Amino acid sequence: MENMKKQLFNSKIYPWVVVALLWVVALLNYMDRQMLSTMKEAMQIDIAELTTAMNFGRLMAVFLWIYGFVSPFAGAVADRISRKWLIVVSLLVWSLVTFLMGYCSTFSQLYWLRALMGVSEALYIPAALSLIADYHTGRSRSFAIGIHMTGLYLGQALGGFGATIAENHSWQETFHGFGIIGMVYAVVLILLLRERKNSPQPVSGEIRQTTRIPFLKGFSMILSNFSFWVILFFFASVSLPGWGTKNWLPTLFAESLDVPMSAAGPISTITIAVSSFLGVLIGGPLSDRWVRRNLRGRVYTSVIGLAMMIPALILVGLGKGMICAVGAGLFFGIGYGMWDTNNMPILCQFVSSRLRATAYGIMNMIGVLSGAGCTILLGKWADGGQLGVAFATLGVVTLLALLAQLLFLKPSTDDMP
Repeated sequence: MENMKKQLFNSKIYPWVVVALLWVVALLNYMDRQMLSTMKEAMQIDIAELTTAMNFGRLMAVFLWIYGFVSPFAGAVADRISRKWLIVVSLLVWSLVTFLMGYCSTFSQLYWLRALMGVSEALYIPAALSLIADYHTGRSRSFAIGIHMTGLYLGQALGGFGATIAENHSWQETFHGFGIIGMVYAVVLILLLRERKNSPQPVSGEIRQTTRIPFLKGFSMILSNFSFWVILFFFASVSLPGWGTKNWLPTLFAESLDVPMSAAGPISTITIAVSSFLGVLIGGPLSDRWVRRNLRGRVYTSVIGLAMMIPALILVGLGKGMICAVGAGLFFGIGYGMWDTNNMPILCQFVSSRLRATAYGIMNMIGVLSGAGCTILLGKWADGGQLGVAFATLGVVTLLALLAQLLFLKPSTDDMP
């Protein structure tokens, strides 16, 4: 057994094994958080406070607030200790939280468990993307990170079936089942996931010891980088429609198509997930090839994705009918996938490899906090019957992100040491 593991760890395919292992974690990450958004109708029978859109918005937003504030510290930790064990602990905790949510009988219990889920899930993304970036060079970096991101998209899509499963069983059993799956998979990671030994930060055992940048100095170095502020701005701007579609698109589809949430949830989430996967398949290889001829190739690929999202947001917000809704969702998803697969690769062009997890943690914080505010605002617009107009308005915000990225990001290398 040990010899087989050593052969696997030393093989040329192991960098892709890492992507495969983390792809499942990414799927569970989004599935566990997303299925709550489609089980509202089933849960409000037992938890009366969920009958108002404002309370539901609070429940979705608390996750984002906690997730956002913890993200920079999670990234800083990932730059200093074993990312493997950080990922394992993160998965175990949020899976346990998911399991316990099946026992909730009050809004308060659900609220605090949702907050704890925000802490545990914040530990995952900076560590995972940093680990994949270390295992994959420029020739495969965008595609590898994009493939990992498809796990998030599929998790979002499967989360859309939460209402369907709850309709056939119960929302309590749904939480219990997915929580157990995550805790079992953590054992698989313990056995097969390995820290990158020849990363820019050498490993001693499982903990990277040398060339460690002091905690406060690391934040200072990142925040004094003008290009990082540009990246931070466009990441936060696009996070508004990104989180808006995750949390409110099922509701918008249910209203515009006049169908029950058990049908609207899968339609909306599958539409976005499938099209985002197509965006990754287009944007990842395109970026990896384009950057060999032009260092701005990754930026240009991301800009193309944003240009597709703008009309899609207007159409999904103001259009009516199945063809219009699904068509706009597909167009949005392709653009989002092209943008999403290039965020960490673009960050690698401007931020040292020793600080990538920290930098991405800061990006996560700003993006998620922006999304939290947007989630609450969209809840108010939904109560006023103006959710579609709000989605169309987000297209203008996306245009600003496109212009900032195109005008100011001019990399001098594809892999900042």
